[in-house]
Amino acid sequence: MVAVAVQRVTVRNARFQRWQAHLTNRNKRQRAGEFLVQGVRPITQAVEHGWTVRTLLYDESRAPTRWAAGLLRDVRAEKVAMAPELLAELGGKDEGVPEIVAVAEMPPDDLARIPVGPGFLGVVFDRPTSPGNIGTIVRSADAFGAHGLVVTGHAADVYDPKAVRASTGSLFALPVVRAPGHREVTDWLSASPGVTVVGTDENGSADVDAFDLTGPVLLAVGNETTGLSAAWRERCDALVRIPMSGSASSLNAAGAAGVVLYEAARQRRAAAKGA
Repeated sequence: MVAVAVQRVTVRNARFQRWQAHLTNRNKRQRAGEFLVQGVRPITQAVEHGWTVRTLLYDESRAPTRWAAGLLRDVRAEKVAMAPELLAELGGKDEGVPEIVAVAEMPPDDLARIPVGPGFLGVVFDRPTSPGNIGTIVRSADAFGAHGLVVTGHAADVYDPKAVRASTGSLFALPVVRAPGHREVTDWLSASPGVTVVGTDENGSADVDAFDLTGPVLLAVGNETTGLSAAWRERCDALVRIPMSGSASSLNAAGAAGVVLYEAARQRRAAAKGA
């Protein structure tokens, strides 16, 4: 049985307008400390990984599926029944009315959330402009065994709905932290000596498949247009390039990150088999 809603929203009242603002207004998301989660897999991942869900917005006009009924029954959150046309606006897609949209609490931007140990593999994304690229790199980092992602500088928002959706739920499985710049990351790494900071650059001094990525490594990926900042280039211990034979001179940031993460995972699997 679906839990009784705390309230119903059938008009564009103040609460609806606040959630609607979370779709496009970063400052309002940040002040509220919450963001929207759209889609079955992202919502499921958020719940399974123990994220705080403040509110579940659902369409009371139709019978819930087993998945939706389970969420409404088991998740300790406010339940709000919403008019389907309003819920469709918060769903962020043109495919009709979603069953549920979740309002999740943002975790703290604390680098201590990312564990650094002997087999550490982390990623820094410096000043990304595309929320979709953030989500894609989160997904790749999760897929290839990274321990966390740091987004630095003046950047697109990790909690933009486009980033959350592009991560396909990996945002909730992988620690993702925002930091002002390289100094804060350097201070964080100072407690874990031995981490090699490896930047990606089309003019890098070594091919990525010839560079040892089996030790503790932090991969640094630059802005989609300008690449790594001068500060990050100076901080890197090495710059690697992806060897290519086609007419393209480079890959976009998300593609390059995926290639280098795969190479790191490949090297680590080979090292483990040879041990």
